[in-house]
This record gives sequence, C-alpha cells and structure tokens, in this order.
Amino acid sequence: MYNSGTPETDHAVHEEDEMVATERELAEDAQWKRIQQNTFTRWANEHLKQVNKHIGNLETDLSDGLRLVALIEVLSGKKMHKHNKRPTFRSQKLENVSVALQFLEKDENIRIVNIGK
Repeated sequence: MYNSGTPETDHAVHEEDEMVATERELAEDAQWKRIQQNTFTRWANEHLKQVNKHIGNLETDLSDGLRLVALIEVLSGKKMHKHNKRPTFRSQKLENVSVALQFLEKDENIRIVNIGK
C-alpha cells in the first residue's frame, strides 16, 4: 500500500482496498450460491422425474408450492391432500408453501431452520 503521509489519503486507500475485498467476497459468495442452487436443482429433478415434474428455476418454479409439495410427497412416500392444486392467487401459492413446510415439521418431525416465516 502506498503511504502518502496524510491521514486523508491513507484512509481513502484503505477504504478502496476494503471495497475491493468486499466485492471479491460477494463474487465468491454468489458463485457458491449458484453451485448450491444447481446442485439442489439437479437433486430435486432426479426425484421429481418420478412424477413427471421438473424445476428449471428455484426462485420461480417453487413459488406456487406445487413442485415443493410434489417433491415432499416423492421423498416421504405420503400424499398431501390439503393444498390448492390450481393456485392462481398469491395467497393460495403461499398457503401451499406453508402447508408443505407444516407437513415437514408436524408429520415428518423435520425441524425447519434459517427460513423466514
């Protein structure tokens, strides 16, 4: 690092170094998240093949809860009857996701952590 001798310049150089380090960490974090998403998507699609369903994009394809319900049904070997099979409204989609998560917690005794409710 260049030392100009003035506190203001030294501070500016230090801030720039911190910004570069932060950008590098964010890029590495984004790459790690992409790898995790791709790995989970491939794993889920292997199971969803059994019911002729597919996930292309986690953020959009799980949003109505139907593929999540299908995945949980395949994995658990049980049927979830209390979900909306044709959700059109946001509230119905959220209810499907909630039903799936409640099924995991109550029926399968799986603790859901680090998820916003």
